[in-house]
Amino acid sequence: MESPKFDLRYLKEAFREPINLWAMVGFAATAAFFQQIEVLAAGLVTEAVYLAVVPAMPFYRRLIARREKERARRLRDSQREAIIKTFDPREREAVEYLRWMKNQIYANYKKFTTSKEVPFNLQTLDQRWEDFVDLLDIYRRRKHHLRSTNRQAVQNQLKQALHAIESLTDDRARRVQQANAEILKRRVSAFNDLERSVKLVEGQLQSIENFFGLVNDKAVTLPTPERVSALHFEELSDSIAMTRQMLEETADTFGVLDTQSRELELLLQSGSTSK
Repeated sequence: MESPKFDLRYLKEAFREPINLWAMVGFAATAAFFQQIEVLAAGLVTEAVYLAVVPAMPFYRRLIARREKERARRLRDSQREAIIKTFDPREREAVEYLRWMKNQIYANYKKFTTSKEVPFNLQTLDQRWEDFVDLLDIYRRRKHHLRSTNRQAVQNQLKQALHAIESLTDDRARRVQQANAEILKRRVSAFNDLERSVKLVEGQLQSIENFFGLVNDKAVTLPTPERVSALHFEELSDSIAMTRQMLEETADTFGVLDTQSRELELLLQSGSTSK
């Protein structure tokens, strides 16, 4: 069997273990109390063996992996709660209602099935609630971005630029307007991408809310494991995954719009100074 590779991360974690720190303190205190250098030497040897053996043990590495996963989960939870606090009252109400409904579904399932455990597929509602919060945050930011930009003004500028291209006789001025028109076309295209993503996320948010309502209905009408399994948990999960992929593909649109705005300003400035 191949021995585990040395990893400084596990060594640091093993050194910081409370049991190790207290052991070192114990050896040091004993050596100081009895004034015996042999006790201190034994402590150093024990520490060396501990640091050589424990960080390389598979069970300890699995323990560290679980700890890191739990820390990451707690960090995500705290960040998500911080995001919720930035929502407006109506958005927070929707989030908290789904959280309440999720907990009610779990309670009703246990109550009506007299089961002590909630089945795994039903527990995925925890992740679906987190998805709802994350998608709602993306939705509101993209919606705000669209509302803060005057799309009609951009389209009017595009029409003016196209008209100028046809009417201008100066080649340099025409090239400036042609470049201007290309930037404006890209801006309109970026707006279209954002609008599509906003509509997609809006539909996804509604589907999550409706799915929670469906599961809640089933939870109070004599639920059984078979009926719970019949619900399309995987279908909703796949739909959310598809939505996230689409959002990742359009994630750069914000930066594109800002870059195009700066390009347009610089272009118009250079065009005006060259006259």
